[in-house]
Amino acid sequence: MLDVVRLRVLVAVARRGSLTAAAKDLHYSQPSVSHHLARLEAETGARLIQRAGRGIRLTEAGRLLAERAADIIGRLDATADELAAHVGLRSGRVRLAAFPSALGTFVPRAAVRLAGEHPGLRLSLTETEPPEALRLLRSGRVDVAVMFRYDDTAPEDGGITLIHLLDDPSYLVAPSEPGVLAEHADSAWIAGCDTCRSHLLDICAKAGFEPRLSFTSDDIVAVQALVAAGMGVTVLPGLALGAHRHPEVAVAEIPGSTRHVYAAVYGEPPHPPATEALLAALRKSL
Repeated sequence: MLDVVRLRVLVAVARRGSLTAAAKDLHYSQPSVSHHLARLEAETGARLIQRAGRGIRLTEAGRLLAERAADIIGRLDATADELAAHVGLRSGRVRLAAFPSALGTFVPRAAVRLAGEHPGLRLSLTETEPPEALRLLRSGRVDVAVMFRYDDTAPEDGGITLIHLLDDPSYLVAPSEPGVLAEHADSAWIAGCDTCRSHLLDICAKAGFEPRLSFTSDDIVAVQALVAAGMGVTVLPGLALGAHRHPEVAVAEIPGSTRHVYAAVYGEPPHPPATEALLAALRKSL
């Protein structure tokens, strides 16, 4: 059976890229790190690291084991937190990943509610877009991922359960009265994250044109500043406009263009008490 301590050492080496940096992170001596790696190679029968000049690098077997070990350790750590949270929710932690406009609107209200109802429960927040949030959830590094998708028929896989939170309409954003999409077929367009850019291309195609993308930015403040300056038009979801609304832009809702916001959790209910408490706080804060 593989030793979890040695797996943690391998993950640290893979993350930091050197024995010295891994030893510092783990508060081990460098010889101790080397010893753990040697024992892990003996346990697996595979060469996991190799010298590269003055440094080291993982072999293909080492990279494969490090990736699997990161997922395993994440799930073990999550389980330990879940057990701690069972003590009447008086202690422990719960971890949430969410996209920026959720963090700029209803997530802070949920955090305040959670702290008021369970003052001993620590909440940690990570800002990230949905694909990475789901990766963090699958590896056990967060307990809840607030995410969105534009296709509500797409099933989730990998043991993840989606809990619907809200439907978020899309808005055409322009320097003056925006009108409708088709009227901006010749305008410069400003795109956002990969998912949002795909959605923009899709709705413009349905309106009968291909947008000329002149700028790309994930920053909703910068995007609206560009629109206000007359540099182009864009499409933003309602939550983004709720988080920040430039006083010099005009908006118009786009009929039939909605993204669906979910809380994603790993596995089927019942979920750990800390996770359930966070889910309840999210629902009550919408």
